Amino acid sequence: MADYVSLYTYQNDVSVSFAVEDPKIMALGEKLEALCPDAYMNGYNWDVLFRYYLEEYDPDVLEGLDPDPEAGSCVVHWPLSPENEARARRFEEIIRSLIEGEETLCRLVEENGGEIEWD
Repeated sequence: MADYVSLYTYQNDVSVSFAVEDPKIMALGEKLEALCPDAYMNGYNWDVLFRYYLEEYDPDVLEGLDPDPEAGSCVVHWPLSPENEARARRFEEIIRSLIEGEETLCRLVEENGGEIEWD
């Protein structure tokens, strides 16, 4: 499994953490920025990009989602429940799929970068 994304529970939350400063993620971020200069891929813009993707392809994951991006990471939380644990697992799988199949994100940014409200 890739170290750049992890799912964990703590107290009353289930969370997914995305390590923006991982070398693989930094390299992909540079490709995305080359496609759209506004896509400077810090934690805030990864949050924006993931939520943009989810709104289109899996809006249920957004239900109850509480984003907490920082410059070097992107963490999202949901209140702990079986439904939200399933959402968190789906989101972790979506991230892995998007990063490992980076052409989907590249195409998304190339085609829609001007519509995305970057941070």
